[in-house]
Amino acid sequence: MPVSAPHTSGTPPHHGILPPAPLADSPLRRALDASDNAIVMSNSTRHVVYVNEGFTRLFGFSPAEVLGKYLSDVLLGPHSDPGLLSEIRDGIDQQGGFHIETLLYSKAGQPRWVSMMINASNEASGGPGGSITVLTDITLTKMHEVLQKRVLEGMVNELPLADLMALVCREVERIAPEVTASILSVDELGLLHPLAAPGLPPAICQALDGVPIGPCVGSCGTAAFRRAPVVVTDIATDPLWADYRTLFEPSGMRACWSSPICDHAGKVIGTFAFYFREPRAPDALHHRLVDVCLHLCALAIERNATRQRIHQLAFFDELTGLPNRAMFRSSAERALASLRQEDHPGAVLFIDLDRFKQVNDTLGHAAGDALLCEVAKRLTQCLRARDLIGRLAGDEFVLLLSECSTGQVVQMAQSMLQEMARPMDLHGQAHVCHASIGIAMFPDDGDAIDTLLRHADQAMVQAKSDHRHSLQLFSAEMNRRAQERAALERALRQALAERSLSLHYQPQVLSSAPGTLHGVEALARWQHPEWGMVPPSRFIPVAEEAGLIHELTLWLLDEACAQLSAWRAAGHSVPCVAVNLSGRSFHQAEFAQQVCDALERHGLRTNDVLLEITESVMMDARPVTLANIEALHHKGFKLSLDDFGTGYSSLSYLHRLPISELKLDMAFVQDLTTSPTARALTVSVLSIAHSLGMVVVAEGVETTGQQQWLQAHGCPVMQGYLFGRPMPPDELEAWLCAPARGVS
Repeated sequence: MPVSAPHTSGTPPHHGILPPAPLADSPLRRALDASDNAIVMSNSTRHVVYVNEGFTRLFGFSPAEVLGKYLSDVLLGPHSDPGLLSEIRDGIDQQGGFHIETLLYSKAGQPRWVSMMINASNEASGGPGGSITVLTDITLTKMHEVLQKRVLEGMVNELPLADLMALVCREVERIAPEVTASILSVDELGLLHPLAAPGLPPAICQALDGVPIGPCVGSCGTAAFRRAPVVVTDIATDPLWADYRTLFEPSGMRACWSSPICDHAGKVIGTFAFYFREPRAPDALHHRLVDVCLHLCALAIERNATRQRIHQLAFFDELTGLPNRAMFRSSAERALASLRQEDHPGAVLFIDLDRFKQVNDTLGHAAGDALLCEVAKRLTQCLRARDLIGRLAGDEFVLLLSECSTGQVVQMAQSMLQEMARPMDLHGQAHVCHASIGIAMFPDDGDAIDTLLRHADQAMVQAKSDHRHSLQLFSAEMNRRAQERAALERALRQALAERSLSLHYQPQVLSSAPGTLHGVEALARWQHPEWGMVPPSRFIPVAEEAGLIHELTLWLLDEACAQLSAWRAAGHSVPCVAVNLSGRSFHQAEFAQQVCDALERHGLRTNDVLLEITESVMMDARPVTLANIEALHHKGFKLSLDDFGTGYSSLSYLHRLPISELKLDMAFVQDLTTSPTARALTVSVLSIAHSLGMVVVAEGVETTGQQQWLQAHGCPVMQGYLFGRPMPPDELEAWLCAPARGVS
């Protein structure tokens, strides 16, 4: 660009304004006019003496409006580089030429990014004595570069979506000052939500928030509905604007061009609109701007949706939409800090649904999911604005109630139980949901959220144990029991790892010859170094709850097989050993093979070990359980049904399953001499077993009266303290060697 010289007159001297002679109406001039580049020649005083038609096409100035003027006075604008002229001057003086990419302005005030090449052209070489400037339009490239750079920088800097979209609007309005830009999002329900419209009145944005897209919803709502651009050249007369022209009339907007923003799958996620203050259609520059911006807007909106989705997955339960454990805990910590500062009480409620597993098993997991969603909805409706709720896992929910006394909390909890118990429809099935609630008060039962959650959980377990569909307040005694139970679990894990448990064996004798051994039952015992003998009634339930029971079962089986093998090697006659099997072990697909492997390790046969199962195993319809039972039967194992008559006995199962022995529970045996009912039931069991070819083992025989009654009624095998207590292996060996062992 020719560097302008200072002058005081408003009109530069009009000398040398005709084109150089060689260019006058010549083939060369016609060639220059046909060029897409703008070409400018200036004389030694830096006044323009020639412009080609490409200059007029690019900037809109006719030759008469430029000739005799300084080019800088014509093309520099509000955002042009203020140091441009000095750079040009230095470049020409030092190198005879200069090249730069810079921002200039057209006659209409529109920015034009150009690649500018200036070369000195002195008179000695036939030139005009000044310079020749060639300007190439790079507006589209530069526009894309600037917009993309700023938008991507905003994304990297985690700029909020609204701020990012406002940046796009401002950049567009800087490039095309006649435009007022707006960006709207379209949600999953097809509703419009303003993201950015810095040039529109806030009242308009508020009025558009939540408007559904449709066939006659202005330019934006219609563009989103049609999935195609909509050009309205006159808002005052276009029927698409019938419902919205009154809203926009005070803003001075007279035309609007809106284009849909689509994601990578082609779904409409927003609109990008240009408003004009006079009735008109968009021009080529506007089309270029929109082409650039639509991609950037789609990228930004999709990225924001992805971030929101990631945040949702990280902090909210996907099924119910409630805060998950992490989010609830974070919110609860802030709420407790506020309660602590204001010296207000509060409460944490731990809610667990009763028999939820039955819903999944009988109605299916889809019904279970529907139940959880309905419970979440009902619990949320019971809360106040200042309360918190979350779903921890499965069917567990947790609440934090602020500024509540104990009485108020109990009343609210009772209302929740009633609300949950209202009948609900689960995929066409009527269902009544019950729950157990544990309550821990802040600050009496704990000052931190983790402590309150633990104590509320303990209270919930107590409520479920005492009476389902009830509530329970936490107490120190619960905490003591919970601590003991946790210590017991840790110690049991260690004992299993160190194989420090032991087995005792109780004799089973023939009724017809009480001194003759039928077999022995292996019973787990635990001698703790500090607590002494821990009864099975304490550690077996802990093993069940802690998921250790299968490991304990495999250890017991291996230990019993090893002991029987050792007795055989030492010459002791022990016909077989009975081993109690956990029902949960039958849920392991490889369990039958594990039993076979244990016998093989110790050189035993299948009739050396009697496998005792409970009625819960017999009633278990799981395919894996039935497959294990069938596999054990196929291998030749005998199954004994323990505690027969005390659970859910079903004669049909006795007929279908390979049961060879029934164990009559000691509850019947203890009452044989005093209860006609016990005697009648025992006679029935003996009769059923005899008819089915099964052996009956009467447990808990402690008196000669019980022994005599059982002998008289044909009970084949007896077991109890009358014959021998459970003994460690060496004591059983002594029992085996005793000269008279019929009764001990």
